[in-house]
Amino acid sequence: MDIKQLIYLCNLERERHFGRAADASFVSQPTLSMRLKNLERELGVALIHRGNSFQGFTAEGKRVLAWAREIVSVYQGLKLEVESLKQGVGGTLRIGIVPQCGVSLPQLLQQAQVHYPDLRYQVAVLSADQLLEALTNHSVDLGIGFFELALLAELKFQTAPIVDRGVELVFHPACFPALTPTPPLSLAQVAELPLCLAEPSRYFRRYLDENFRAAGLQPRVVLESASIFQLLQGVFTSLGCGIVLRGHLLPAMTPALTTIPLAMPAMKRQTAMAIATTGRAIPLAQTVFDFARVWLAQQGVDGAAAWSE
Repeated sequence: MDIKQLIYLCNLERERHFGRAADASFVSQPTLSMRLKNLERELGVALIHRGNSFQGFTAEGKRVLAWAREIVSVYQGLKLEVESLKQGVGGTLRIGIVPQCGVSLPQLLQQAQVHYPDLRYQVAVLSADQLLEALTNHSVDLGIGFFELALLAELKFQTAPIVDRGVELVFHPACFPALTPTPPLSLAQVAELPLCLAEPSRYFRRYLDENFRAAGLQPRVVLESASIFQLLQGVFTSLGCGIVLRGHLLPAMTPALTTIPLAMPAMKRQTAMAIATTGRAIPLAQTVFDFARVWLAQQGVDGAAAWSE
């Protein structure tokens, strides 16, 4: 058994396809299949359901896969730590983020880049549930999204809660002149407006829908999308109004748009940043996590005194 076989196994889990897993592993498909069969022979169990295509993992394969994720994560962390010892903080940090989570990730990373210019980033946009799974199986190093903090503590993650600054309506004032930016709007007033919202499977959209239902209201949703870009274009063209967490948008990028706070209760889940527990997080994740806690506190966004481990 060697680390490459375990990496191939993890790549197969991610890609769910032998050809794509081989491409991700930088080997031919026959080589990947042969190495995985060798692993099965060495362990004495079948790990993969095979047919004309990949059909999933056996029960034994799922157990081995859990160990493989852990070992590969430790191996990658070791490589990064050795590199940082040789040339300082550098490498690629894998980040998972949930849309509309109330913080501008590029703004944070730009500030981190000032202090750590050799860092690079891969950012995956995930649902709240996908993000927790990605953190658990080590496919991302750092996550920012909506979490149940008690569950994160149980799973031994370091967390930095981000203060919920409330929800706001974003709109083009030329097409909605009756809206004034001073008073908070009620849900009843918002329900009368055309809305551009995230698709119903997203946690933030579920939060909105629950509050509309609790108030006995049916929102007028004219555009649904998983793409924040498409939703913002819908708002800019006055197809409808958007609803976002404060801090999600950079005002300088949307000078033509106006926002008004909405009167809504806080979400049940907490917006937070999370990485593996101390000593298990890769050095890059720990470095960026520690920097981000301080930076967010300076911005007045992070409940820094409440961060836990």
